[in-house]
Amino acid sequence: MTSRFGAAVLRSYDSRFTVEEVTLNAGPADGEILVRIAGCGMCRTDLAVRHSDGRSPLPAVLGHEGAGVVVETGGSHTGLSNGDHVVLSFDFCGHCRNCMNAAPAHCDSFASLNLFGGRKEKAARLSDAAGEELAPRWFGQSSFAEYAVVPARNAVRVDSSLPIELLGPLGCGFLTGAGAVFNSFGAGPGDTIAVFGAGAVGLAAVMAAAASGAVTVAVDRHPERLALAERFGAIPLHAASADLPGRIRRLTDGGAQYALDTTASVQLINDALWALRPTGHLGLVARLRTALPLEPGALDRGRRISHICEGDAVPGLMIPRLTGLWQAGHFPFDELIRTYPLADINEAERDCDAGRVVKPVLLPAGRGR
Repeated sequence: MTSRFGAAVLRSYDSRFTVEEVTLNAGPADGEILVRIAGCGMCRTDLAVRHSDGRSPLPAVLGHEGAGVVVETGGSHTGLSNGDHVVLSFDFCGHCRNCMNAAPAHCDSFASLNLFGGRKEKAARLSDAAGEELAPRWFGQSSFAEYAVVPARNAVRVDSSLPIELLGPLGCGFLTGAGAVFNSFGAGPGDTIAVFGAGAVGLAAVMAAAASGAVTVAVDRHPERLALAERFGAIPLHAASADLPGRIRRLTDGGAQYALDTTASVQLINDALWALRPTGHLGLVARLRTALPLEPGALDRGRRISHICEGDAVPGLMIPRLTGLWQAGHFPFDELIRTYPLADINEAERDCDAGRVVKPVLLPAGRGR
């Protein structure tokens, strides 16, 4: 077992990440695996810890879009073996009503397992050089590190011929956007979708919509993001366009059947509702930080609005579907990725915040590009 390795530690809500040597004080317990991380995506949920009002425990090792190779298993019932290539996803209990009903993203314990503390340990699982305990259970992973101990059910085996260092975002960001289209909306040929926000989640939705045969309009304020959306098959539309809902209705022959908002902008959410056709469905994936006043009539004529978590996906089903689409040339998620050495995590955060990169991926043992 590797007990000491490098990890990026966030010590306070307003500090920079520090890459330090940390100690793993116990190997994988029964039902867990130890994974050597090949790459980990940086998601805005990782960065949102800074605004968690103190609810997420610090100091911590964050990171929840990890992928790598199994190097140790705990017990004989993990379903995985040393050498398996795996993509890691969110944690879930596996036995509540929603988990049993194939809705693990709506697990009764989702918030506690993934965001606000995780499982309680009898002793510190992860500690720094001074022996101080580090929170080790961010989304069941804490994969901004060279190694991570995760529940085996968080891990999805993938073909070893795939570029494992790039696959981590399939466990959250890309899974969310694609899952919204495939699962939450069930979009198919001839359906119409308006995607608000052409970041990692929004562009994954655009790719999934193209793969499903839907007609898609992508809305964003950044010309380079709109150019990407157009390349992936969407009709680009600037968010500042006059009469935005009206333009979308004209482009979609009377209104979009589905709309996906990734921005949490109250104005754009109302625009999205007005862009829907009767019976249309608006899905929200970004966490709202303010009240959401809706304009009178916005939900008339069967329109509805819902929150979408993790694309309503079962990771063990969705991740192989996405890798299969990528191999067939229908889900080119790798074109959204820029890699960074783990040591450059603060640069990756700055680039992410500034919109200079769609999806940063941190390489614990690589140079990046």
